[in-house]
Amino acid sequence: MKPVLTPAEAAILDRETQARGIDAASLMERAGRQVARAATAVAGGFSGRRAVVVCGKGNNGGDGLVAARHLRRWGIRTTVVMMQPPEAFGEPAATNFLRLGQTDVRVRPFSPDTLARELARSDVAVDAMFGTGFRGSPEGDWERAIAGLNDWGGPVVAVDIPSGVNGETGAVKGVAVTADVTVTFGAAKIGIVLLPGALHAGLVEVVDIGFPADLLRADVWLSEGEDVAAVLPVRPPDTHKRDAGVVVVIGGSRSMTGAVSLMGEAAYRAGAGLVSVAVPEGILPVVQAALRETTFIPLPATDAGTVAGRIDRLDEVVRSADAVAIGPGMTTDEETAAFIRSFVRACPVPIVVDADGLNAFAGRTGELADRHSDAVLTPHAGEFARLAGITAAEVGADRVGHARKLASDIQATVLLKGSRTVIASPEGRVRINPTGGPSLATGGTGDVLTGMIAGLIARGLAPIDAATAGAYLHGIAGSHAGREKGEGATAGDVLAHVPDAVAEVLGR
Repeated sequence: MKPVLTPAEAAILDRETQARGIDAASLMERAGRQVARAATAVAGGFSGRRAVVVCGKGNNGGDGLVAARHLRRWGIRTTVVMMQPPEAFGEPAATNFLRLGQTDVRVRPFSPDTLARELARSDVAVDAMFGTGFRGSPEGDWERAIAGLNDWGGPVVAVDIPSGVNGETGAVKGVAVTADVTVTFGAAKIGIVLLPGALHAGLVEVVDIGFPADLLRADVWLSEGEDVAAVLPVRPPDTHKRDAGVVVVIGGSRSMTGAVSLMGEAAYRAGAGLVSVAVPEGILPVVQAALRETTFIPLPATDAGTVAGRIDRLDEVVRSADAVAIGPGMTTDEETAAFIRSFVRACPVPIVVDADGLNAFAGRTGELADRHSDAVLTPHAGEFARLAGITAAEVGADRVGHARKLASDIQATVLLKGSRTVIASPEGRVRINPTGGPSLATGGTGDVLTGMIAGLIARGLAPIDAATAGAYLHGIAGSHAGREKGEGATAGDVLAHVPDAVAEVLGR
């Protein structure tokens, strides 16, 4: 996995590195040189090229000054556009401004006309205005400078993070630079991993500027295919179906029969050896027609066709299972919700809770902490908001922070679905999933993910690893479905490509 730093962690890394004897000036020199290298590549070489570097007053601006000096030394005619007077610079940026005076780099104060004129005759621009500590919304000249870079249409290289992107959350309030390349130092920053910040970063280049490896500590990590491949078990030749994992899937109602079918088949596609499906007795024939490989447990039904309660056979089957999935298609009927709450708390094996399984705990989140087994919760933003008693907008404003808090509060793994799904462990570790895309924005794909995670837990994966692997494989399967069916891809298409996703990750 790749480490992902918060602004606070990046600042600590800087301080601890300097305490080891690598001074800030050396770090800035190396950072600026790497930015100049990237800008030269984007410009297509040295000869006859021109560059504009737009500098703020902080260390980000100082990196830009160093980049400008190297660009000119390499033969690129360079102009620095200053957003603030040079007196605003602290060290070591101030020293680098003085060094710039020993070159023929042109320095111009910002105005919209000046920037537009310089960009019109340039081959590349460098955004060195705001760093990872930026919060809020750019205003005044800052807003005008960002708009000028975006309107120009030429290639832009951002220093560490595109200006205007919140370094903590990836949020964009107002405007932000849309870069072609972002050169970031030591490790990726969370603001350019989460959306919408990632959409502004373009190609992210993580470069080494001399941070000691043992100081690079992170609680947030970006999942990679090799991580998933490492935890996927391989069946021995003499494997029995129960050895491959037993899953019980509980869900469905008269008005929603498809969700439980998707979950059941997804558990198989994830490699489980045996799946049992428990549904209201009234919809059993419909579900049986959709699933050929599963065994079935009819449950008592309410007058509305939802689950009314448990039976001895369900408890018996669950006790011999390796994982349970519950929730999709169950509705918010109060009798059904009471059954869900009772079942989740008492379940003796790891359980994946989704959809109406989560809605049953809206306003009762504390009850989720009173369980007998590990749990994985898989909410989208709306379900999460109902659980946490906040708005969906508040969830979106700090997806990592909210997921981490809920996971800690209820001591469960929380998978917050969305673009760049966030997975938080009870201990506070966070993993961000980079796979997936718009082909997953269709009904039923969440049910597929729930079944996959249950199947992976049944195969022996720890809940955090099952959620990580499930999200990663689910995203790849969605991409396969999207390439094949375009915007007409369905959850069933995603399900069909799960084996392809597994094969891709394993390199088969």
